[in-house]
Amino acid sequence: MYDPIILGEKVSQVVVRGRERKYYRFRGGRWYGGIATADCVGCNLRCKFCWSWRIRNNYAKIGKFYDPERVAFIIAKIAGKRGYRLVRVSGGEPTLSRNHILKVIEEIESRNLYFILETNGVLIGYDKTYARDLSKYSRLHVRVSLKGATREEFSYLTGAKPEFFDYQVKALEYLLDYGVSCNPAVMLSFSSDENIKSLILRLREIDKALVDEFEPEYVFLYPHVIELMKRHGLKPKKAYYPDEIPSELI
Repeated sequence: MYDPIILGEKVSQVVVRGRERKYYRFRGGRWYGGIATADCVGCNLRCKFCWSWRIRNNYAKIGKFYDPERVAFIIAKIAGKRGYRLVRVSGGEPTLSRNHILKVIEEIESRNLYFILETNGVLIGYDKTYARDLSKYSRLHVRVSLKGATREEFSYLTGAKPEFFDYQVKALEYLLDYGVSCNPAVMLSFSSDENIKSLILRLREIDKALVDEFEPEYVFLYPHVIELMKRHGLKPKKAYYPDEIPSELI
């Protein structure tokens, strides 16, 4: 089992260069009712169901470096052409490049667009000042993607040390402490009903709002995702093929 903080530092040395971060594509899409996306390279988790695992595993060879102003310009242009109000960074873990992502959010806010920060939350839970820095922005929502419902599920699904699940939950607590709009998005494809109930009780102890904004996530069965899960002997209890994804999950 690995330490996501140490892994993140190792990956950052390759995918972050000063103010620049590696990206491999920019696109529009149907999620959230329409959103412009910059897909970054590099992550500090090794989820066994990851849809971008090929990019993740080849972070040294894939992508080009962009400064935050250029990233904001590209996704704002996509949003403008398609009539979107939302933008995001996806594909990897945006928080690996702290100065870079904060500047991207700042640039997006100056354009009167809304930024959705999709993150596993580990680095925010590790360092409370990250939540403090994010609180400076008023057009920001942080979507913390919990990998499972318990420590044990987290470790099983990511291969990381189980205690780092607590960092994910702590991220939500810290974000609320600083008044940052946020919600938990929980991978439930491999969770038992008992563990889901346990997590909901834990979130309620922090703030009832986290239960009200609880967002279920399920594996989407793209061929390359099925391939990865087979390698790990991973079988979801509930999953969807791309052409049958319910509208409420988009």
